[in-house]
Amino acid sequence: MNSKINPPKTQKEKSELFNQKLTDAMMAALKAIHSAASPDSMDAEDLARQRKGQEVLGRLMSPPIGFSWEPFSLGEMPAAWVRPERGHSRSKVILYCHGGGYTSGNLGYARVLAAKMASATGYEVLAFQYCLAPEFPYPAALEDALEAWEYLMHQGWGAKDVIVAGDSAGGNLALELTLALKEDGRFLPGRLVLFSPWTDMTASGASYTQREALDPMLTNRYIHSVRSAYAPDADYSQPRFSPLFADLSGLPPTLIQVGEREILYSDSQQLQEAMISAGVPCVLQSWPDMWHVFQMFPLKSAGEAMASMEEFLRQLG
Repeated sequence: MNSKINPPKTQKEKSELFNQKLTDAMMAALKAIHSAASPDSMDAEDLARQRKGQEVLGRLMSPPIGFSWEPFSLGEMPAAWVRPERGHSRSKVILYCHGGGYTSGNLGYARVLAAKMASATGYEVLAFQYCLAPEFPYPAALEDALEAWEYLMHQGWGAKDVIVAGDSAGGNLALELTLALKEDGRFLPGRLVLFSPWTDMTASGASYTQREALDPMLTNRYIHSVRSAYAPDADYSQPRFSPLFADLSGLPPTLIQVGEREILYSDSQQLQEAMISAGVPCVLQSWPDMWHVFQMFPLKSAGEAMASMEEFLRQLG
């Protein structure tokens, strides 16, 4: 419909048109940032540009107001507490693993989703800036995640009161952290919340080819590039790289959110199937026309996703 010839007559139609225009504008901006950052290359100059692009993206996506941002050093690792300024609950805490393909991402990037999760749930969020590849390949990021976990334990939090969350590669890290705790026979987090998680480094899912033309952020070249930087010449079918192929039994109830325009769609879909087969309560929520980690953006769908996350956590207690 041409809105100039047939203008919307109801408030609902006007709202839908506005949301569609905002979505289109966001997709165009994402493509521009993706192109400028040269994400398919791990050369030093291109990698620096990619990391800068990730930082710019974090700055563009203004976090909600009404929270405190308290950076500190966890040993030599940068970290930050995000706390709602309103009265908030001390019953749970969120440990947040940021995304970025294991090669980019920092606290500035993490701030947006950390603040949104704090705002939606009323829980404090601990974000940490793990070491990045290729300078620090596997298992550096996992070791940093374990250090952040130990910090929470030393602060007096019980494992069951910790919600481990992650987006993209951070979703991979959230799963690998939980699997490492399981392997060591330790208590596991109470819940997992995964936004567009990267669960299959073999890139074997159908969406890697079927949805590549639809994805404004990720490409198969990018996936191959960052996995090689993270774990050169590895067998990516091993569970320590692809948690999709791990023994998932005993993992905590899990929420997965994904956009239907992303090449990692299969990673989410197959993870839910594997978790259910392993007896793990798992909910998969998907949004049409949305892209990779859309929850970061000032969109109606992002607000719906945060509300759905809060509902998932509240229902499970």
